[in-house]
Amino acid sequence: MFEKSYITDCEGPLTLNDNAYELADHFIEDGGELFKTLSLYDDYLVDVVHKENYKAGNTLKLILPFFVAEGISNDDMVEFSRKHIYSVSDSKLLLEYLKEAMNTYIVSTSYGQYIEAVSNYMEVPFENTFYTNVNVDELELTGEEREKIMEFKAMILENTEDYELFDDIFFKQITQMGIYAKIKDVEVVGGQGKKLAIDKIIERDDINVNEILYIGDSITDVEPLAFARENDGVSISFNGNEYPLKVAEIAIVSPSAIATAVVTNVYAENDKDKVLKFIDDYNNSKDYKKLLDDYNIDENVKDKFFSVFKQDYPLIQVITDENYDDILTVSKQMRNDIRGQDIGGLG
Repeated sequence: MFEKSYITDCEGPLTLNDNAYELADHFIEDGGELFKTLSLYDDYLVDVVHKENYKAGNTLKLILPFFVAEGISNDDMVEFSRKHIYSVSDSKLLLEYLKEAMNTYIVSTSYGQYIEAVSNYMEVPFENTFYTNVNVDELELTGEEREKIMEFKAMILENTEDYELFDDIFFKQITQMGIYAKIKDVEVVGGQGKKLAIDKIIERDDINVNEILYIGDSITDVEPLAFARENDGVSISFNGNEYPLKVAEIAIVSPSAIATAVVTNVYAENDKDKVLKFIDDYNNSKDYKKLLDDYNIDENVKDKFFSVFKQDYPLIQVITDENYDDILTVSKQMRNDIRGQDIGGLG
């Protein structure tokens, strides 16, 4: 057991996937467009409506009736997830380094079927992961209900910005179906759910609240990033959109997770103030090799960093009001470049 804990979102900092979107796109006709529409609706309910007892990331609940209507099984989700893991460059090397440096956890909004596949691929113990637990084999629709769900799908795709219609579908019509009794009990690990996972990690590792590093990239990471920052931990947006960049203290924009490994290396051996000092030195350095030597960066991490970055070094900055817009521009561009615009554009 180490003195500090590294807690990371999965999709974004570790993998390029949006597994739920990809499942919808693969198994449902026009499912990709359906998922993107529901994702925007999810953002609306969180950002604009501030709907009571509604968590960021609940798109994973909204899409479930449409999965069931198509007859998707747990086995389908598992098999697809195992065959479609696309990792951020050098994320496995980052996790390999972390095994000897910090307690390491994945806290993800993703379905457990995908996270189990990722944990096996990344060689992270499955017991060190938090995820949205859903058993689609237990969810059932009557024939009449299935037809109704397919009608709802057509209505949503024809009226992509009619959120009053969506409210009626999801919070009046579907709530009257038998499937809703089980869907409503699904706990999506997003937003506040991720913060609750951090509480469990702090208790499990018996560490101080300021001895955590949290890294995320999307709207579901706002609460855990804010929690880490407010409690003097390290909070990092990795190729994030506007949501994490508004609350995180540090931004990393990089095609490779090796940039994260460098910052993590500094934190593993020091406190947050040393991390902030490193970032200041990094942004004023004319000799990056000497800088990484001075900070005693692990040889494997250092070697990989300079094999990846020979001239154009990654952005690693403390976020301020003055540089926020510039960081947001390059961060969203990197996000779209490495994940694709369909996935990069999701909240």
